[in-house]
Amino acid sequence: MKNILLSTLLGAASLVLVPLTAAAQQTQEPVSSTKPVSAVERDLRRFSDWVSEKVTRAEEGARREWPSVMADYDRQSARLDRATDSLSVQSRREYAAQKARYQTWAAEQQRLDSAARQPETVAQVQSRLLGENVNINRARATELPGLYARLLETTHDQRRRWTAAEWSQASAVLSRLNARYEEVRTQLPTKDRLDVRSWQAEFRTLEKARDVKEIIDNR
Repeated sequence: MKNILLSTLLGAASLVLVPLTAAAQQTQEPVSSTKPVSAVERDLRRFSDWVSEKVTRAEEGARREWPSVMADYDRQSARLDRATDSLSVQSRREYAAQKARYQTWAAEQQRLDSAARQPETVAQVQSRLLGENVNINRARATELPGLYARLLETTHDQRRRWTAAEWSQASAVLSRLNARYEEVRTQLPTKDRLDVRSWQAEFRTLEKARDVKEIIDNR
């Protein structure tokens, strides 16, 4: 009888202890499995962020700061090159990809810088702004609405990156279009003439907005 009673008490005690043990295990703080980030890994992160910031900048700003950009790249890449063996395999791949990304961007910036140093001819400017080679002085009346439309499309797409010289080039192209328009406008239907007047006014509005912004920025 005593043996039966002792077995019963031991069984009841085990039922109480099991939940308590499980609860104790659940309240234990989890052991962090995150490995500390090394200094070279932090350098890689900064380098990746730096490359991303540079390759998304407007071309004009990049060309203006080109010497300091190259110096920054050389300094950061030299430090990482010396510590490449301390990077994980995945980090080495990321580093190689970021270097390739930067070098592709840098080659394009150098090409643009070289092109910017060579003055464009009138024909080249017109071709760039209108999207085709055209002699405005001989353009047919029916061609003018399309030429105005393409000039405004280019202006909307590129105006935020234009320098003062590029605005002057676009304004000169508009003036040549306007001169040809005055010669042949009677050959155009009323709708086309209204469209042309609208595009002329729109360009001048964008041009004035740019002048106002420049005045405010220079205060």
